[in-house]
Amino acid sequence: MSRTPLRTLLRQPAARAALRVAVPAAGLALTLALPVAAHADPGAAVDLAANSLPAVITNLRMWIMGILAALATLFLVLAGVYWATAGGDPSQVEKAKLALRNALVGYGLAVLAPVLLQVVRGIVGG
Repeated sequence: MSRTPLRTLLRQPAARAALRVAVPAAGLALTLALPVAAHADPGAAVDLAANSLPAVITNLRMWIMGILAALATLFLVLAGVYWATAGGDPSQVEKAKLALRNALVGYGLAVLAPVLLQVVRGIVGG
C-alpha cells in the first residue's frame, strides 16, 4: 500500500463524500452517547417567600450606606493623591478640592441614608 498525502486524498470525490457522511454521523453518535439531562424532583418544595417591606428597606439602607461610604472613601483617596501631586499647580489643587468636596457629600449622604429611607418607609406605609 502506498502512502497518499491527505491533500491528494481529499481531492477525490469519493473521499469527500465519505467525509460528508462520516462527520455528521459521528456528531449524532456522540450526541446520543451523552447522558440524558437531569430533571428536578417535582415533589420537592421550593420556598420562594419574599422578605417583608421593612426587611427589604433595611437591606436597601445597608447597601446604600455601604456603596456611598465606599465611593466617598474613593474620592477622599483621590483628593489626597491630587493634593500630594499638585506641586503648586492651581488646576490640580482645584481638582483636589473638588474631589474632597465630593467625598464630604458622599459621607454626608451615607450618614443621612437611614433618615431618607425612614421617610420612604413612612410614605409607603412600612
